Amino acid sequence: MPYILPAQTRIGHVHLKVSDLDKALSFYQGLLGFELMQKYGTQAAFISAGGYHHHIGLNTWYSKDAEPAPVHAPGLFHTAILYPTRKDLAAILQRLIDAKYPLTGASDHGVSEALYLDDPDGNGVELYWDRPREQWPVDENGDLRMVTEHLDLQNLLGELGS
Repeated sequence: MPYILPAQTRIGHVHLKVSDLDKALSFYQGLLGFELMQKYGTQAAFISAGGYHHHIGLNTWYSKDAEPAPVHAPGLFHTAILYPTRKDLAAILQRLIDAKYPLTGASDHGVSEALYLDDPDGNGVELYWDRPREQWPVDENGDLRMVTEHLDLQNLLGELGS
């Protein structure tokens, strides 16, 4: 019988190589709103949401002033940041619009709604919220059927009211 991870298993954090720590902190802390938990001189920082020791580590140990990794090479596709509600996702979308920060995509996956962008080093970032599990699309056999469809950004922004 194959080993299956316990259902409570979570991915604890992501640690990214960045070329410029200050630029990375400007994006993740200044724009996205992560809290700085600890900084190791000018080479590394640990940031979180809600006071956890760190959700994202950033370092320049092997990458200071380096060019972004090639798009067509093995590596991290994106880091996904889960927002608690649709309204929270709408709020970060409005923040990105106000900052004129470009999106690379926006999708409705049936199970979630997602915004895609790149950090200053070209690392992909997904900002998303999950629909309640009972709303996830399933086929006639009850098997999950995720999709990639257009996300109506104006409808999402409607969560913020007037």
